Amino acid sequence: MLATRNRDKCAELAALLGDLGIRLRTLADFPEVPDVAEDGETCEANAVKKASAVARHTGLPAIADDTGLQVEALGGRPGVYAARYAGETASYEDNWRKLLRELEGVPREQRRARFITVAAVARPSAEKVEVVEGVLEGFIAEAPVGTEGFGYDPVFYVPELGKTLAQLTSDEKNRISHRARAVIKAKVLLRSMV
Repeated sequence: MLATRNRDKCAELAALLGDLGIRLRTLADFPEVPDVAEDGETCEANAVKKASAVARHTGLPAIADDTGLQVEALGGRPGVYAARYAGETASYEDNWRKLLRELEGVPREQRRARFITVAAVARPSAEKVEVVEGVLEGFIAEAPVGTEGFGYDPVFYVPELGKTLAQLTSDEKNRISHRARAVIKAKVLLRSMV
């Protein structure tokens, strides 16, 4: 069970988990499950809260993830608030445009950033939720480049590849991204549940 309604995230997670040989369901299959407020102070708190709530409501093992973006020059902001950095109803573009405005004039070497994804795996009856983390280091570009992906992908530059995440194909991104790194670890936990 993918504990998200975000279609972009569902597609990415489905690609990453496709080789498990299980039927993946999403919150679209369970419209009666209430939204879970992401009001935690950390990505881990949000992921655990979502996975636990969805597992309890659906009676199925659930995986939830939450991603933060830490930008060195901004003291770690937007952090856990990355998805709503420009406001609760902000678009992906609104968020990365706000980020670029705040970094205007900041030299490249001070634009270091890291994506952190925390994935939580919960069983309906288990009290303990398993948690794993994936990290991707990079820089915030001065301007958006590329049309693939979602979120901050157009402005997150990966130095080893010489590209932003939005310049990568889905397959390329799913080999190196923060979410991919977390989900690879989560797959070990999910296999033990099947």
